[in-house]
Amino acid sequence: MPVALSVIVVNWNRGDLLAEALASLAAQTIGAEIIVVENESSGSPHPLAQRFPNVRWIHNRRNEGFCRANNQGIAAARGEFIALLNNDAEAEPGWLEALLSCFCGEDTGMAASKILVHEDPRMIDKAGHLMYPDGQNRGRGTGQLDRGQFDRVEEVLWPDGCAAMYRRSMLNQIGGFDEDLFAYGDDAELGLRARIAGWRCIYTPQAVVRHHRGSTLGKSSWRRIALIERNRVLLAARHFPFRLLWRNGYYYGMRIGSGIGAAARAEGEAAMFPGLAGKVRIAWGLIAGDLAALRMLPRTFRKRSSTRNIRKLTPREVRDLILQNRIPLRELSSQAATP
Repeated sequence: MPVALSVIVVNWNRGDLLAEALASLAAQTIGAEIIVVENESSGSPHPLAQRFPNVRWIHNRRNEGFCRANNQGIAAARGEFIALLNNDAEAEPGWLEALLSCFCGEDTGMAASKILVHEDPRMIDKAGHLMYPDGQNRGRGTGQLDRGQFDRVEEVLWPDGCAAMYRRSMLNQIGGFDEDLFAYGDDAELGLRARIAGWRCIYTPQAVVRHHRGSTLGKSSWRRIALIERNRVLLAARHFPFRLLWRNGYYYGMRIGSGIGAAARAEGEAAMFPGLAGKVRIAWGLIAGDLAALRMLPRTFRKRSSTRNIRKLTPREVRDLILQNRIPLRELSSQAATP
C-alpha cells in the first residue's frame, strides 16, 4: 500500500551536512518515506546507513546532477506527495506537516517553505521565488531581515527546490526535472512548466528550513555562474512567450548594467568574486554559460513544442504571470545567487 509522503535528499560529497539533514527528518511530527540518492558513490553501504536504518539509499557511480538524481528518487518513491530537502538544509519538526497542509485545492501542485540562512536564522534565504524578465530567478525576500513580512499563507510563483513539496499527479502529468539542466535553475524550469499547465503553488511560513547557502559548488565558483547563466537562457527559450522572448537581450543588458553598478558597490555576485581575477571569473562564467546554451537551443526549442500538450495558460497569461512576479532590478543586482 503506497505511503502518503516521500522525502528525497540528493547528496554529493557532503556527508557531514547530510547527517544533520537526516536527523531533522527523523524528528518530523509526521512520518514519511525517506530516500537518499547518493551521487558518485562506490555502491557500498553509506557510513550513515546504520545511524538511519529506515532510509532507502540509491547509489550512483558518478555525479548525475541534481535533476537526474531527483528524478531517480521520484521514480522510486511511493508517496502521493513528494518533498525535496537539500543535503545542506535542516528542517524544523513541523516542516512536512505544514507543507502537506497547503494541498487543499485540487489545482495546488506545489508547496513552498520559509527558508532561513543557517548561519543567521534572522535572515531570509528564500520565501518562494520571483523572476526577472530575462529568465533570471531569485528567492523572494533573499537577504532581508525576517520581520514577519512573509508570515502569511499565500500563493507564490513556485517553491525553491532546496525545500519543496510536489503533488505526484502533477509530476506524472508534466514530467519531472529537465535533466539537460543538471543543476541550478532546475526548480524554476519545473515550477514555470507547472504554472503553464495550470497548477498553483502555496507558500506557508510554518514550513521552516535553515539552509547553508552556496555549499554545493562554492560561492566563488565560475562553473556555478556558467550553469545559472546557461539554464536561464534555456528556461526562457523553452517557456517564455515570443512577445517576451524577443526582448530578452534588452532585459539581459539592463541586468548586466545594473550588476556592474552593484560590483562598484561590492554588492551582489561581485562580492563573492573579489578583485580583478574574480571579475574575470564572473565574465568567463557568463560567456561559457551563453555558449553552452547556444549549443543546446535546438533541443530546447523541440521541448518547447512538446509543452503544448499540457498548456492551460495562454501566452499572454504566462507573460502576465512573469511580470506580476517580477523582482525589482536593484534588488536582483544586490543579491547573490547561492542555492
